[in-house]
This record gives sequence, C-alpha cells and structure tokens, in this order.
Amino acid sequence: MDANKINELSKKYQPRMVKFLRDMIRIPSESCQEGGVVKRIEQEMVTVGFDRVEIDKMGNVIGYLGNGSRLIAFDAHIDTVGIGERANWTFDPYEGYEDEETIGGRGGSDQEGGMASMVYGGLIMKELGLISADVTVAMVGTVQEEDCDGLCWQYLIKEHGLKPEFVVSTEPTDGGIYRGQRGRMEIRVDVRGVSCHGSAPERGDNAIFNMAHILTELEELNKRLKDDDFLGKGTLTVSQIFYSSPSRCAVADGCSISLDRRLTMGEDKDLALGQIRELPSVKKLGDKATVSMYTYDSASWTKLVYPTDCYFPTWVLPKDSVVCKAAGAAYRALFNAEPRIDKWTFSTNGVSITGMFGIPVVGFGPGKEKEAHAPNEKTWKADLVRCAALYAALPETYVRRNK
Repeated sequence: MDANKINELSKKYQPRMVKFLRDMIRIPSESCQEGGVVKRIEQEMVTVGFDRVEIDKMGNVIGYLGNGSRLIAFDAHIDTVGIGERANWTFDPYEGYEDEETIGGRGGSDQEGGMASMVYGGLIMKELGLISADVTVAMVGTVQEEDCDGLCWQYLIKEHGLKPEFVVSTEPTDGGIYRGQRGRMEIRVDVRGVSCHGSAPERGDNAIFNMAHILTELEELNKRLKDDDFLGKGTLTVSQIFYSSPSRCAVADGCSISLDRRLTMGEDKDLALGQIRELPSVKKLGDKATVSMYTYDSASWTKLVYPTDCYFPTWVLPKDSVVCKAAGAAYRALFNAEPRIDKWTFSTNGVSITGMFGIPVVGFGPGKEKEAHAPNEKTWKADLVRCAALYAALPETYVRRNK
C-alpha cells in the first residue's frame, strides 16, 4: 500500500467530494423522504465507476466494488433531521455555503459528509488496485436512521442477505477511531385515573397527580443508574408528556410520558423496564399504571413498512480486535500519528450491526458530533480528504492482517 499515493489522490478529489456533498445538502432528506438524495448518490456511484449499484426495497442505496466472496461494508445514513427553528440559522440550511475550510448545511456532519468520502474512497481503491480478488466492498447509503437507528441494517442483513465481515461507520468522529456507544430505548408509562367535576376532586382519581409521584422517583432513579469506565453512565430523561381530561374544569383521567433511556454496558431492555415497574409509585398504582416499550412502524420512502421494537442495544468493539487494530494501522500509515480511540455519545446503526448481529463496527467519519442536529451545521474539507484516504486503505490493511 502506497500511503503517499492514497493521500495525493484523496487531496486531488477534494473538489469533487465538496461538490457532491453540497448537492446532497441541497436535497432535503428527512427520514422517510430520502428518495431524491438516494437517486443523487446512485448517480455519483455510477459516474465514478462502481461495478454495480442497486437500491433495495427499503430504499437503501448500495454500491459494490470487486467481486470476491469476502464482503466488507461501509455505512453512511443519508437521512437528516429537520432544520428546527429557522431563525437560529445564519444561512440557508439547504443552500448551504462553503469557504476555504468548511462546508455548511443540514447533513454536513450528520452525516452526508461520510457518504461523500465513502464514494471517493471507493474510487481511490479502484484506481490503485487496493481491492483483493477475494473481496467485495459495499458502500451503503442507509435510510430512516434518524427515526429508528439500525432498522436499515436489520433489513439489509435479514432480508437482503448483506452479511459483511465488518462495517465501517462513517458517522462523525472528529478525527478519532470509535469502537462503541451506549444503547438506548424508548419507553412509555401510562397512568389511568377517574374523572369527575373539578369542584369536587375527591370524587375522582387524578392521573396527573399520580404521574407526578412517578416523575419524582424517575428523577431519583436516573442518579443511581449504572456507570461504565468506557461508555459512561446510563441515563434516563422524560421527553414527552400527554394527558386526557373531559375539560379544564375536570379531574384528569389519563396521563402518559415518554422516556429516553440510554443503556450502558451491562444494561438491557428487561433491566430498564423492570427498574421502572419496581418503583414504589408504580407498584402502588397496580393495574392503573402500565410500563411498555414503543414500536416503530413508519413506511420508508419506498412505502415499505418493517416494524421493530424501539430497543437499540449497547455495543463495544474490543480495542484489540482485528478490525480495530487494522483501522489503527491504516491511520498510522497514512497520517504518521497515533489515533485517538474513543466512543460516540449518540447512537448509530451499530446498535443492530454489532448490538443485534455481532458483526464488528469501527467508526471513522468527517465532522463532529456537536454539529449533529444543531443550527449552522457544518463539516470540514480536510476531514473529507482524510476519511476518503482511510476508507481506501482500510480493506487492504484488514485483509493483509486477516487472511
């Protein structure tokens, strides 16, 4: 592997990566509405000479390089969140901008920049002959990640038969190599009450007052959740609250809350649900309180519905694994520096790839986590170049170490 040649080509392709990324940013692509950007990615893959490009029934776009029996995959989710409050942006989030160092726009860091680097990393692999005869590389642009992380890979692995030896996640890593994240789940608590006239509340059973006791105990539960040296502490927060009542002059007969629960190493869905069901305030209500997990069943942009529980398992790739070591070796060869090995704070498609199916995931992607979902989102041109170089080098480095 000629590291200097890889770096030279990656730098050469910076203008094309920037143009491709800006084109993607200009196509709004919130979850379940990714059809336009998927077509643009397909066009770019065909233009640079991928051996085969397909769009599966869920709407994921997959470009293949090589024809070997061993499969290595790269993943970029190409859906974005919305723009939020427009007044918080100093520029048009979909027209975007670029200056000498940065590119602005929704999806720049999270995470269409990763898609731009992947395509040109693939082009460099082809030009330099870095794909062994026994290897196929799949570059995957995945959908619905922002709504339901990992659902796309549940479909790809179980229904489309895509089962790689490992996957490179191109979510933003701020220059580091990432190897894990906390899991998460979406929990709902429902409390039933009995309505009556508000002038005599003692005749009814106020569901909001009963939920208030649960809320206080949930806040205390969050403080004592398990901690982990690498992934950090498990957490929970109340993200939504709903109620039902006949009128403003009545006792409320229903109250529900949604919880965002982050799961550290050693925590799973049964533990998390059990912790809430065992709260004294919940047990006291008996069958008037229900603790459950949400499910996700929104249709993709191709109208495919693929229901799943809103449970996204914790995962960690061992630091001494072949994949993690290969990523570190490629980094050192290209950049003559020691990589920072870390983890994501947010969630990625690794929840299903590794968390459910045990396929190793290693992360290296352009941009920074703090740009995700924020106004004035941007990424860095230098990151696009470094990532494309590492993507080009990693499959060959891995295969050489794992024949």
